[in-house]
Amino acid sequence: MIGSLKRTLAIATNAFREVIRDRVLYLIVLYALVMAAAWRLLPEVAATTEDKMLLDVGLAAIDVLGSIVAIFVGTGLINKEIDKRTVLVLIPKPISRAEFIIGKQLGLSAVLGVLVALMTGIYLAFLSLAQISYPVVSILIAALYLFFKLCLLTGIALMLGVFTSSLLATLLTFGIYLMGHSSRDLLALGNLSRNADIERLTQALYLVLPDLSRLDLKNQAVYGILPDSITLLSNAVYGLLYTVLVLAIAILIFSRREF
Repeated sequence: MIGSLKRTLAIATNAFREVIRDRVLYLIVLYALVMAAAWRLLPEVAATTEDKMLLDVGLAAIDVLGSIVAIFVGTGLINKEIDKRTVLVLIPKPISRAEFIIGKQLGLSAVLGVLVALMTGIYLAFLSLAQISYPVVSILIAALYLFFKLCLLTGIALMLGVFTSSLLATLLTFGIYLMGHSSRDLLALGNLSRNADIERLTQALYLVLPDLSRLDLKNQAVYGILPDSITLLSNAVYGLLYTVLVLAIAILIFSRREF
C-alpha cells in the first residue's frame, strides 16, 4: 500500500513538473492583464455597473482559463506518453496502470490548484485596488468549488484521452463542458415537452452528463449568496464521486490497451 502510494505520488510529481515546464503559469500573467484591462476599460463602457462587471469578469476569467488548461492539457497527458513511447518504459516497471492514471490526475489537479489560488489572489488584489467591496468568504468558496469542477473536468479529459486522439478528446471534452453547464436546462426542456420519449431521453442525458452547475457558484458568490451547508456538502460529494467514476472508467479502458 505504501509502495503504491509512493509510486503514485512520484508520477503526480513528474506530471506536475511536466505541465509547469509547458509554461502554463504564463496564464497568470494573461489573467493579470485581463483584470488590468477590465479595471481600466469597464468604467468607460459601464458607468454605473462597473463594480459588478469587474466582479463577474474576474471569476469568469478564472473559470475559462482553468478550463482551457484542464481540457487541452488533460486530453494530451496520456497520448503524449504514448507518442513519445515513454509509456513502454513506465508500464513494464512495478507501476500499475491505475497508479499511472491517478498520478496524472493528481499532478494536473495540483497545477490547477496553484493556478486557481494565484488567480484568486490577483482577483482579490485588483478588487481591493479598485476599492470595490466584495464578499470574501463567498468568493473563496466559489474558487474552491471551481477547483473541484476543474478536477472533474480533468478526469473526463483523461478518460477520453486514453482511447482516442488528443484532438477528438479535446472536442468531446469541450462538448461535455458545454452540455454539463446546461444539463439542468435540458432536463427542464424535456419536462416541458410533454413527450414521454423526450423526457426519458433528457433524463438519461442528465444522469450521464456531469451537472457542472452544482460546482459553479460564481454568479451567486458576487452577491454573497451561497447555498446552505448541506447543499454545498452534497455538491462537493457529487463532484468527488463523479471524478472517481470517470477515473475508474479511464483505468478500465487503459488497462485493456496494448502497447
